[in-house]
Amino acid sequence: MSEEPRPTGYTARAWAAGALVLGLTMATACGEPPEEESGGDGESAGLADDPAFVWAVTGADRQVHEDVARLWNENNPDQQVDIFFLAPTADEQRQAMFQDLQSQAGEFDVLGLDVIWTGEFADYGYIENLEDLRPEIEDTSLEGAVDSAQWQQELYALPYSSNGAFLYYRSDLVDEPPSTWEELHESGLEAAEEEGIEAFVGQGDQYEGFVASYLELFWAADGQLFDDNQESSTFLEGDAAETALDFMTEAQESGFFAQGYDSMVEDDARALFQSGEAVYMRNWPYAIPLLAGEGEEDSAVADDFEVAPLPTFDGEGTTSALGGLNNAVSSLSENKDLAREFVTWAATDQEAQEILLGHSLPPTMQSLYEDADDPDFQMLGDILANAEARPPVPGYNSLSLAVQDNLHPAFLGQEDPETALQSVDQAAEEALEGE
Repeated sequence: MSEEPRPTGYTARAWAAGALVLGLTMATACGEPPEEESGGDGESAGLADDPAFVWAVTGADRQVHEDVARLWNENNPDQQVDIFFLAPTADEQRQAMFQDLQSQAGEFDVLGLDVIWTGEFADYGYIENLEDLRPEIEDTSLEGAVDSAQWQQELYALPYSSNGAFLYYRSDLVDEPPSTWEELHESGLEAAEEEGIEAFVGQGDQYEGFVASYLELFWAADGQLFDDNQESSTFLEGDAAETALDFMTEAQESGFFAQGYDSMVEDDARALFQSGEAVYMRNWPYAIPLLAGEGEEDSAVADDFEVAPLPTFDGEGTTSALGGLNNAVSSLSENKDLAREFVTWAATDQEAQEILLGHSLPPTMQSLYEDADDPDFQMLGDILANAEARPPVPGYNSLSLAVQDNLHPAFLGQEDPETALQSVDQAAEEALEGE
C-alpha cells in the first residue's frame, strides 16, 4: 500500500458536475447458491445480431457498460460482444448468474461480479482461474482491486471498476479534517455543541453499510480478517476488533453518532448533512454533486463542505472499504479464450477505462488517477490505493450477517461485546469454508 502522505482536504467543487452517478452497491454473497428462479428481469442490449460472446453485468450503470462494449465491437468487428443487463439489485444479479450456471445453460461468457463474490464463485467452480493473466494487470490495476479479484492468492477475475468512501466535513466549522478518529470524535462533538447540530452521520443501520463502517474502523486499527493465505481467521489477533467496537460504543454513548444513526443508510446520512444538520459524514462520492446543489433538492451546505480521506487511529494513512465490479470468465463458456481476452482488455485498455471515468464510475487503472488534473479525483485515487477489499471468501454473506447480528446490538449496549466479537471470529472461520 502507498506510504505517501495522506491528502488533507480538497475542494469538492471541481468534480461535482461529473460525480452524480457514483455510488456503491453494498452487495452480499450468500453461502449457498440459490435454487429458486431469479425474481429480477434482464434484457439483451442488442449490440450484435450474432454475438461471439455475452457479457452479463448489472443494469444499474447501463450506458457506461454499453459504451465499453461498443468500443470493443468497433475494434473487433469479427468478435462482437453483446451485453445481458441483469437486474439493478445485487441479490437478483447474483441469483440470475447462479441460475444460468446451475442449470448448465451457459448463456453468459463473462460475468460482472461484485467484488465480494470472487471466493464464492471460485469455490463452486463457476469461474475460471485467471492466475496466468496476473502480469497483465499487476502494475496496471489498483492493488485493492487486484486483491478483491483473487481467492486463496490466485486470480479468478480481473478488475474493472472501483469505489471508496470519503469523509465529508463542514469547512465553515472545521479548519482542516482530522487525521485520527479520536480527533474526529472530539472536534465533531465540540462543533456540534456550538452549533446545536449533530456531530457525525453515516451508515449505521443493520445492513451491509454497517459492516463496511465497522471494518473501516477495524482496518484503521491495523486489523486483518484473515491470514495471508486466507486459511484461518485473524479477526481477534491484536486489539483491532475491540478497538473498533469500543469506538463505536463510545461514539453512541457520547452522542457523537447522530440521533438515529443506528437506522441510517446512505441517503439518510446525505439528507441530514445536506440540510446543514451535521458536522461530519462518512459516505460514497455520489453525494458530492447533491451537496453542491447540482440535484433537485436545495443544499444548505453548497459552499460550506469539503471532502477528505477517512482517518485512522494512529494518524498515519487512510483506509476505506473497497467497492466495484470485477469481470470473470464463466466455467460454462464455449468461448473462454475470447472471454479472457475481453476481461483483460476491459482492465488494461486505457480508452476503455477512460469511458468509465467519463461516466464518473471510478476506473481501476492506476495511471488515470496519477495523471488527473482534478485534486478531488487524485484524492480518490489515493483513497483507492489504500482501500481494503471486504474479503471475497466463499461464505462472505454469513460473515456479513454475523457482523450485523452481533456487533450492531453490541455497540448499542444490547449484547456483551466479548461474546459478540467471539461470534464474529467463529463466523470468519466458517466463511472460509463457505458455511
